[in-house]
Amino acid sequence: MRVMRETVAADGSAPPPAPGAEQYPALDFANSTVALPGGHYLDFLGTAEGAGQWLADHGLAPVDAGIREMCAAQLRSLREQIRALLATRLDGAPAPKGALAAVNDALTRAPAASLLHWNADRGLFRAAAHPTDQILDHALAALAADAADLLTGPDADRLTACGSPPCNRYLLRHGRRHWCSTRCGDRARAARAYARKTAQ
Repeated sequence: MRVMRETVAADGSAPPPAPGAEQYPALDFANSTVALPGGHYLDFLGTAEGAGQWLADHGLAPVDAGIREMCAAQLRSLREQIRALLATRLDGAPAPKGALAAVNDALTRAPAASLLHWNADRGLFRAAAHPTDQILDHALAALAADAADLLTGPDADRLTACGSPPCNRYLLRHGRRHWCSTRCGDRARAARAYARKTAQ
């Protein structure tokens, strides 16, 4: 397995978000590693810089957060645990204890309550505590909470895996569509056409 650390595919384009990824950041997080043809992988969290950019793009950290490799490794670890929960949800299998523990640990890293604050410009307002030394904890907690909402909410039954090997992305099914992108749909149709042609 050869991992591509860049944030673009071999043809120079990043894959579009899978259906549902804009509604559920945790789905886009789970899809932040992409299997490509030829045994290659695209990993948006593969470097500290890439992880920082991904968090900034999703409003989970400021652009200048200075994400370090240790933080990127924590993000990749949570991603794999969330992917394990998505896979077992689709298979109807029991949730792995380690994955549940990892998500629950992330959920408890940041205060859930928005505290009451006051300043001269805004007056009274509510906001979660967000000291700069807890940026990663807040990001992990937000992604874990979003994953829990997806896995237990009304959209859980729409969750599916892309039906175009080798793609490993998840999506929310709309109608009969079971591909994460037009590219995967075209690849699956071409594979079926080739199989029919060679069978004749």
